[in-house]
Amino acid sequence: MRKRFSTTLGLLVLVTASIAAQTSADKRTIQVDVTYTGSGTVDASHKIYVALWDSSDMTGGPPVDVKSLDSKKGTVTFSDVQKVPAYVSTAYDPTGHWDAQSPPPAGSSLGMFGKNPPNPDAIDVAPGKTVKVGVTFSDAVKVP
Repeated sequence: MRKRFSTTLGLLVLVTASIAAQTSADKRTIQVDVTYTGSGTVDASHKIYVALWDSSDMTGGPPVDVKSLDSKKGTVTFSDVQKVPAYVSTAYDPTGHWDAQSPPPAGSSLGMFGKNPPNPDAIDVAPGKTVKVGVTFSDAVKVP
């Protein structure tokens, strides 16, 4: 009985380890290097929010994930991206009161990953890989 239990436990550990290894090999990661060249002060209260979207229509619902920066230049990492292509947008909070749980407030500076805004560029990443993209934005486009 003990031998059977040990064998069963050993097989369970092997299967679990195999599933965990396969899951990490399937993860997609997107690193976003952000540079804000606008005039606003970026700090712990006035953050830059970076949103990950699963559709180029960035108004069709909430983003898949949101990360924040408290400096004008930095990197955020989205691990375990489930759906590609993905899209990235940025918003600077000039009010110091926005928590990115609603649309950006009036006066927020906006940016996105793309060569031809307002059309975002798709970000594709293969399973088990990491893609790095850059977004530089200023005060040129703001929420009215």
